[in-house]
Amino acid sequence: MADITRRLGWRHLRGAPTAHIRHHRSGDLVHDGPGLSFWFRPLTAALSEVPVDDRELAMTFHARTSDFQDIAVQATVTFRIADPALAAARLDFSIDPDTGAWRGTPLEQLGTLLTETAQQHALDVLTRTPLSSALVDGVAAVRERVAAGLAAEPRLPATGIEVVAVRVMALRPEPEVERALRTPARELIQQEADRATYERRAVAVERERAIAENELASKIELARREEQLVEQRGTNARREAEEAAAADAVRAEAEAGRTVRLAEAEAARSVKLAEAEATRTARLAEAEATRAVRLARAEAESAREVGEARALAQAAWLRVHAEAGVDGLATLHALTGTRLAENLPSIESVTITPDVLTGLLAKLGVNGREA
Repeated sequence: MADITRRLGWRHLRGAPTAHIRHHRSGDLVHDGPGLSFWFRPLTAALSEVPVDDRELAMTFHARTSDFQDIAVQATVTFRIADPALAAARLDFSIDPDTGAWRGTPLEQLGTLLTETAQQHALDVLTRTPLSSALVDGVAAVRERVAAGLAAEPRLPATGIEVVAVRVMALRPEPEVERALRTPARELIQQEADRATYERRAVAVERERAIAENELASKIELARREEQLVEQRGTNARREAEEAAAADAVRAEAEAGRTVRLAEAEAARSVKLAEAEATRTARLAEAEATRAVRLARAEAESAREVGEARALAQAAWLRVHAEAGVDGLATLHALTGTRLAENLPSIESVTITPDVLTGLLAKLGVNGREA
């Protein structure tokens, strides 16, 4: 669509390189060509925009084969407008001077023309072809026939239309018919699959048998080797027992020798300890006897000296008593009382009655007068 700009009652048109612009003013052609840009007055200008680029027209239509089966055709036609002036004269490509939009629907008219023409030629081929052949070779046949028919169609060049290419993508029957046609092929494929499955199972069974035989042979070989292993283990055990017995004998002999040597050493040590202990005991007994003799001598000497001292003291005591006479009798009595008091037990209290006190006082008075 052309780009139109408004300026103070004027209009400026700027076209695309793929759009052919035709500008008429008062019936005269003023501008003609693709990608134009110019000013114009909207009240006096008649504008047309014809696209000159390649266009794709996709079409889908139904046809009936010679065996009265419905089939859908999917095709695409590539075309372009080779003569813009002729196309603008035959179809309404005029545009609004204010918006640049087409006033009509020229491309839809071209699409209808191409679709109906292509459909006519495709139907001409398919109506004389059975469904099976149409599905196998129909795509190429329809494409060639449609391309030839469009090239030979006089109305297209008269309208300035050039067909560039024709492509037919698919010819499809109805879904029920398509499923029915697929059934034989599916059955064949299923049969091939079943055969492959059976063969695979047979191969698997054969391989399983070979595997079982290999496993059995492996078990037999393993059992034989286990038997050899058991025998070898018995031999090793006997050898180990013999070696252990020999080692125990050597160990026992060594232990007996060591015990004998230890006993001899212990006996020698005991003898030495006994001799040393006897010597020490004799020395201790001798020392103890010497100490006892010394203590006895010391005690005897001490007893002798104590006895002599006591004898001297007793003699002195007796001498003092003998020398005391009558005058010293009171002193002797006092000493005797003192000795007696020293040897008496402890007396808590003494009760003196008046009779005793009177007698003592009387005695003391007599003694005083005598003195």
